[in-house]
Amino acid sequence: MLKYCVHCVMPHTKPDLHLDSEGVCNACRAYEKRKEVDWDQRKQELLGLLEKYRRNGTHWDCIVPVSGGKDSTYQVIRMLQLGLNPLCVTSTTCDLSALGRKNIENIKRLGVDYVEFSPNPIIRAKLNRIGLTEVGDISWPEHVGIFTIPVRAAVQYNVPLIVWGENSQNEYGGPASASENNILTRRWLEEFGGLLGLRVSDLTESYGIEPKHLLPYQYPNDEELQRVGVTGLFLGHYLPWDGLSNALIAQANGFTSFEETVEGSMVNYENLDNHQTGIHDYFKFLKFGFSRATDIACLHVRRDRITRQDAMEIVKARDGKFPWTYLGKPLEEILMPMDMTVDEFIKICDRFTNKKIFKRDASGALIKDKDGNLEKLNYDNQ
Repeated sequence: MLKYCVHCVMPHTKPDLHLDSEGVCNACRAYEKRKEVDWDQRKQELLGLLEKYRRNGTHWDCIVPVSGGKDSTYQVIRMLQLGLNPLCVTSTTCDLSALGRKNIENIKRLGVDYVEFSPNPIIRAKLNRIGLTEVGDISWPEHVGIFTIPVRAAVQYNVPLIVWGENSQNEYGGPASASENNILTRRWLEEFGGLLGLRVSDLTESYGIEPKHLLPYQYPNDEELQRVGVTGLFLGHYLPWDGLSNALIAQANGFTSFEETVEGSMVNYENLDNHQTGIHDYFKFLKFGFSRATDIACLHVRRDRITRQDAMEIVKARDGKFPWTYLGKPLEEILMPMDMTVDEFIKICDRFTNKKIFKRDASGALIKDKDGNLEKLNYDNQ
């Protein structure tokens, strides 16, 4: 039987999430440990580490991977406040929104040097389709690129330090959520970076994509990494990390939120740069019974901003709606680069839907309302 964390509203079906003997999930437990952290000491550790990599005007001090989102905007602001000279590196999203472009331009206006890499769109569309049809994740190539491209830039530009944002395993729950885990390595990417078992090395043999077209998705080899001494730290290990606070600070520095609550979410400041994100979040709902609204609601419950009952009502109202639009762009337009119809998309959705989670009729067919939305079964602890 599906069970929910007794503190937040995350179901145990989330990959790598575990409920302890008291029914509390490891994401909530990880957050509890943050309350015991001496953040002044952590900040001093950060300052000492940054000083080690400071180039005193002779080169860039660090690389900050940026998407234009509220978190990467916050990362840039903090580095500038600490007197660093960052090189900002963007791996362009698969279907960049106008709002995403606007927020990228805003990061530039903060006063930084900036490099943007846009992978071959024809190959990326193929990878989007492979990711969606094979592992149920349209964002697979983006998940790879956001980690590999900044690291490749670190090697190319000889900048050892990469300042990442949050450790997603710590914030959302997972086996790498221990507070001492503050370094992003090749192993972290392969185990926790969202590859879902589909390796870049599979793409040539299984799908006929030439190696030359996969360069952006390849992590540099160990010799290159050692030559430069590449180290990637999670800023959220050293400074208290909170999405809402990050958004408020980013907004005060020119970041623009969506004009309304984002489809499938409960806020207007999260995941604004890629029109494909709605599909990615929807497949998480199909496979595991939760989606973006659950993620964000849980973060606010842990910080005592809303009650668990509030979160439950929000999730029921907002989570897992069929993604007819995202950031106002129609589904058929989002699918067009993959040469996929809405009917074909729906069939893929049905194939990946966890039949143990959603209601079905006497024949076993999934029950949907007039808008194509599924209805979850009632479960324990909800």
